[in-house]
Amino acid sequence: MKYMLIMRATDEAYAGMAETDHAEMIETVGRFNQELIQAGVLLAAEGLDDPSESVVVDHSTEPPAVTDGPYGETKELFGGFYILDVASKEEAVEWAKRAPAGAGFKTEIRRVPTIDEFPQDNEWIKKERAWREATGQL
Repeated sequence: MKYMLIMRATDEAYAGMAETDHAEMIETVGRFNQELIQAGVLLAAEGLDDPSESVVVDHSTEPPAVTDGPYGETKELFGGFYILDVASKEEAVEWAKRAPAGAGFKTEIRRVPTIDEFPQDNEWIKKERAWREATGQL
């Protein structure tokens, strides 16, 4: 099963990160990532750019409104994510507990459904399955 670990933090936690030695931070995260790789569970991991660089497309109007970010409170934004292939939600939780984070950081864990869970006779699902197979994703 695939699970996404969504990394969130408070303003204070982000400010504390700015005071952390960058090389030390890379070393700590790198060691954790290596554990995930060695365990064979890491599918993807990415950090995101500063929210002040974001753009929001709001579909509440026609045409959709485009505004510069960030959108919402910092605690609602996420700074990065991991996608893991693990046996259970409990295993995803155990990995999240080991993530290099401290006070003010939270990890939201959400299952990523597979294409097999959608109606296989649907034209669009068939097209997506063919694309995934052609690109080596299935």
